Amino acid sequence: MIYFDLFLGFLKVGLFAFGGAYGAIPLIRDVVLSYNWITDDMLSYMIAVSESTPGPIMVNLATYIGSVQAGLIGALIATVAVVAPSFVIILLLTISLKSALKNRYVQTLLKGMKPSMIGIILATGIFMLARLCLREGSLDLKSTAIAAVLLAILYIGRRVLERGISPILLIVISAIIGVAVF
Repeated sequence: MIYFDLFLGFLKVGLFAFGGAYGAIPLIRDVVLSYNWITDDMLSYMIAVSESTPGPIMVNLATYIGSVQAGLIGALIATVAVVAPSFVIILLLTISLKSALKNRYVQTLLKGMKPSMIGIILATGIFMLARLCLREGSLDLKSTAIAAVLLAILYIGRRVLERGISPILLIVISAIIGVAVF
């Protein structure tokens, strides 16, 4: 019976929690306290812990409460129940958007948006680079050197390799250089 209660309780949370994690907390509190799974004080502690751990608060709380109530199987059931509604909605939207993407007006709209998105991403990158290299009004030599090395690697990679350097590889290289320098 606990498995069914976990599934039903967290399915309610997944279906009706709108407004992000903080908007879901009252609904989570209502469900958890109505089933007497944990106390209100314990829930407050778990919300604080869930905020400081990676992942969405709802998923973290569902996994924890499911684990406390019914072990590993309970954790899996509660996690699946809280995630399933969003997964199904996104799946349905993806299916419906697939046909919309074939529409010539949607294609024209997307073609028009592409340059602006590239501009926004480029402006953000330049802003972050300038902020990184110019700290407190003076040039940070370490950061500037790292940025120059990464830009050189990117440029050489584009010239030498057919497809250029993978962004993931560039992130790994930058992490290694950052750890070595700082």
